Amino acid sequence: MTELASSKAPDVNLEQLVADVDVGGRNPTGVAAQILLIVAVAWSLFQLWYASPLPFMVGFGVLNDTEARSIHLAFALFLAFTAYPAFKSSPRAHVPAIDWVLALAGAFAGGYLFLFYRELALRPGQPTTMDLVTAGAGILLLLEATRRSLGLPMVFVAAFFILFTFAGPYMPETLQHKGASLSRFLTHQWLVTEGVFGVALGVSTSFVFLFVLFGTLLDKAGGGNWMMQISIALLGHFRGGAAKVAVVSSALNGVVSGSSVSNVVSGGIFTIPLMKRSGLSGVKAGAIEASSSINGQIMPPVMGAAAFLMVEYVGIPYSEIVKHAALPAIASYIALFYMVHLEAVKIGAAPIAREYRPMKERLYRTGLGLSGTVAVLCILWYGIEFSQQLFGAAAPWVIGGAGLAVYAWSIWYASHHEDLKLDDPNTPITHLPRAWDVTRTGIDFLIPLVVLLWCLMVEQLSPGLSAFWATVTILGIVATRKPLLAYFRRQDVAAATRSAMHDLVDGLALGARNMIGIAIATATAGIVVGTITLTGLGLMMTEFVEFLSGGNVILMLLLIAAISLILGMGIPTTANYILVATLMAPVVVELGAQAGLAIPLIAVHLFVFYFGIMADITPPVGLAAFAAAAISKEDPIATGFQGAIYSLRTAILPFVFIFNPEILLIDIGSWGHLIWVCFVALAAILLFSAATMNWFVTRSYLWESAVLLLCCFTLFRPGWWLDRFYPAYVERPASELLTKVQQAPEDQRLTIVVEGMNLEGETVRKTVSIPLGDPQEPRMRLRAVGLGVTPLGDKVTISNVAFGSYAKRIGLEAGYEVVALLEPAERPSRAIPAAIALLVAAGIAGLQYARRSRRELRESIQDERPRGWWRRLRMKKTRP
Repeated sequence: MTELASSKAPDVNLEQLVADVDVGGRNPTGVAAQILLIVAVAWSLFQLWYASPLPFMVGFGVLNDTEARSIHLAFALFLAFTAYPAFKSSPRAHVPAIDWVLALAGAFAGGYLFLFYRELALRPGQPTTMDLVTAGAGILLLLEATRRSLGLPMVFVAAFFILFTFAGPYMPETLQHKGASLSRFLTHQWLVTEGVFGVALGVSTSFVFLFVLFGTLLDKAGGGNWMMQISIALLGHFRGGAAKVAVVSSALNGVVSGSSVSNVVSGGIFTIPLMKRSGLSGVKAGAIEASSSINGQIMPPVMGAAAFLMVEYVGIPYSEIVKHAALPAIASYIALFYMVHLEAVKIGAAPIAREYRPMKERLYRTGLGLSGTVAVLCILWYGIEFSQQLFGAAAPWVIGGAGLAVYAWSIWYASHHEDLKLDDPNTPITHLPRAWDVTRTGIDFLIPLVVLLWCLMVEQLSPGLSAFWATVTILGIVATRKPLLAYFRRQDVAAATRSAMHDLVDGLALGARNMIGIAIATATAGIVVGTITLTGLGLMMTEFVEFLSGGNVILMLLLIAAISLILGMGIPTTANYILVATLMAPVVVELGAQAGLAIPLIAVHLFVFYFGIMADITPPVGLAAFAAAAISKEDPIATGFQGAIYSLRTAILPFVFIFNPEILLIDIGSWGHLIWVCFVALAAILLFSAATMNWFVTRSYLWESAVLLLCCFTLFRPGWWLDRFYPAYVERPASELLTKVQQAPEDQRLTIVVEGMNLEGETVRKTVSIPLGDPQEPRMRLRAVGLGVTPLGDKVTISNVAFGSYAKRIGLEAGYEVVALLEPAERPSRAIPAAIALLVAAGIAGLQYARRSRRELRESIQDERPRGWWRRLRMKKTRP
């Protein structure tokens, strides 16, 4: 059990920091507080209604996407002006009159498409003066709301793109365009769904809100504290246990959290002081927490809500997004876990003491825990499958009843044990809790997570509907958990019910306030997207990057990584991904294809996404580093630089995506292949971590670190060495296209070379990779990715490319000719250079182990010998 002294309130500055970044720093009283509460709860209830099947069942309140987005933005703008003060000196205890005026004006402008939907639909492309005035005022109000909730960086980005729209004729030749009139700009950005009310705000409306609400309610019910306690129980007894707790708890929190800053603060107030007491410097402690927290944004299934945006931008199912993103995220966290272990070894950090138990008992309990977990998962899987087959249409009711019974039992069981809490981060933990002692107090927290993952991954419901059922589940837990615990413990049920209702309302309101910044960010990102579609900036960026890189692929990727990093500074994860995916992903696709790289589209989007979120820790902005430094009381810039060093292991992964997509579990042919890929990826990232930490078995020499980096490169890109001696592909004639498509196994990818004329009249040649789904008639398999082909003798011409399809996203156009197919050439296995690299790394480990053993032997001998002339003299005098 965790023994703590009296509770101590968290630092007010930290609470203010989280409020300023995530929910708004204003906390009014009286009528204003009631209005904010009612509006926030109403927003959450509206989102639940919109995502649920109820409107279609009752035939009332059915909204189309445009209307829902308009209402969504109206709520966000109203709360942005009432919850976020205009300046640091602005009042926080009440809402000034000017903010009420701006809030109402923002709500009207945001809701304009809903209020006048019929009128606008009857006169498309013919805006009235009222339309244009509302659009102009709406954009200005949106920018002011952005400044308040997100800061100036996002405003500068949006303002730059607005300026670019009108300054087109005066731009350098590479970026020149004809510009747009004010009327066309306002119409495009506000009165149609090409700009502010585009896909980004649509995803915020349909998916993101409910996932943020789900995470907020789970934390409100106590799930966050429960996850932290489990991390401490499992890892606290290891060397550097506090830092390892930070890594694992941030990964768990990142599953449902959409904010790296709140991830830092919620876990960091406990882990950073513990790390400092274990001997780590404040800078390193803050950097470890910040680095692990930003990695929460790359951890499936939520990925800071970017996973659902990728469904729209990449055009593949959500389950595929999770599959591709899983291994890199897990590898990155394991590498950070290893790095903090090395830091602990360097300083000789001692683990937190735990209760002594014989090894036999520990092995028994560990085995029992693992086998029990596997048994529960099997019962869950096969039980639901059996129920669906046995009960048919009634299965959801049977499964729901069984879920309620499990929930009631878990609460009854938890009621017999004391809740464990971490109230004071500055009080040392004298004893570690047992893992099962923590687990049994919150088994019910797993139920909504199971519902979410089952709906998403197994039933493959839409993300919005999956989030709805998961959120309804956690709403039920928040409303009933405290009363049931009180009932089973024979306590005051009425008081517990009142407390639960307060938590429920507060959770709904807090979830909405957590969404303000995200909704505003996605709307503002829509201005950038609208500018790109209005001016053709995407094509210009391709030419601009190609000009700067001179056609060099590595230089092109480094340049795009730097631009993604700059675009992501000070911008939330969701908006960050929208910007980099819209602006930079097409550049990677186009230039990579022209350079002969068949890059899967998901690899491109993960590339820009990873570098976008790196901005949260990279100086000079680095919001996560600033939050961690506020806890550790250290310099935020130094914390950011140290965190960036720790995050180098994450920064190299995007380059691996591009040149070795196997790490994304693409083209995995068997279970043996999967195990090998996972093993090699983990070994490579661990060797990179050891090299950058300059410590493997012991402190490394410079040449040893260099050799480890070479081994890491070989494991990540074993094919590079083979490419020096053998061709990677063999060209096949285009006439074999349909035959090869028919023969390809399930989920295989086909690499083709196409040639055609672009919009500028230039002939381009591209190499692209096309995913092939379930085996079926060849033309149907191609049509599934939006591609239609017409064979003409030995030639194959692309006859059709569906709008918004995968084929369109990778740059294929109707009229292009398929000039060749590329098949993997027969050559030695890539496992050979990988195996050599592993043997070399093992040799380095052996050398270092021998060196460490000799050093330890010398130190033990020296400890026994007298040191210095005074000690020898002293020993002489003491001899008999």
